[in-house]
Amino acid sequence: MTFLDNRMVSDKNEIENLIDTMIESGDELVDNLKTVLPNTLSESMVMFHESHVANLKKIKEFLNP
Repeated sequence: MTFLDNRMVSDKNEIENLIDTMIESGDELVDNLKTVLPNTLSESMVMFHESHVANLKKIKEFLNP
């Protein structure tokens, strides 16, 4: 494996770790917001987060064909 190949693998792993962190942090944020927001707003936050997670998972799938 060349330096460039190693760097690409490293970058891909960093992106995947970042995606996982974004999903986990979003889960925590939404859970916390659900405790303080009215139901209608918390439902909107949950739907937005689910959409965000779906897009992040698509990016992750794109990285791992």
